[in-house]
Amino acid sequence: MRNLAFLLLILPLTSCGKSELNWLILSPQNVEGLTNLKFLLSGLTTTIYISIISIVISILIGLLIAIPSLSKNKFLTYLNIGYVEIVRAIPLLVLILWIYYGLPIMTGISFSPFVSGIIALSISESAFQAEIFRAGINSIKKSQWEAGSSLGLGFFRKLRFVILPQAIKNILPAIGNQFVYVLKMSSLVSIIGIGDLTRKANELVVTTYRPLEIYTFLILEYLVLILVVSYLVRKLEKKLQKD
Repeated sequence: MRNLAFLLLILPLTSCGKSELNWLILSPQNVEGLTNLKFLLSGLTTTIYISIISIVISILIGLLIAIPSLSKNKFLTYLNIGYVEIVRAIPLLVLILWIYYGLPIMTGISFSPFVSGIIALSISESAFQAEIFRAGINSIKKSQWEAGSSLGLGFFRKLRFVILPQAIKNILPAIGNQFVYVLKMSSLVSIIGIGDLTRKANELVVTTYRPLEIYTFLILEYLVLILVVSYLVRKLEKKLQKD
């Protein structure tokens, strides 16, 4: 059994011999490889722009959706729950396709692929951000709200100056994780023609017929990008904890 398991593990590796691999198509030491590398990396800025814009918009929407959950009004509470549950139930890919193809048919309003991708990512992510903010705000002790009231602050001023600064320290790791999630999910916008990392890789595979090398390089691109983001989030988290 051990020998059989060993053979099953080693077989895929032995099949990727010199006849299978051709890393020269991505080598900067030749003209073709350098051209292919530049083409693949040209989608990096698009991926970063879409991810940053989407996470910022989703944070703002998520905070607005989380605020009604703090109210004692049942209607506002149910409004929060309804939005979160409905949006979380819709697959992101389906939402992207509906906004880009379905919305113009229903309303006559159409958006570019870039804007459609941002709208879909922002809406989908906002439901998760709303839950993060709700949990973060609820983690703050009731005495902090009372302290704000004793200073004569209204609800929104208490939220802005007393509660949110403390809540941000608690929810920053979760927001960082969601940013990583958005970076990965942004690959889905390639389906509507946005020239992100995944789209560029797909186009290069069609012309070179080298999926193994190109998709391996694509994995490395996302890996490096996400490791950099994770490092920056940790540094920011430590800085906030010191403050």
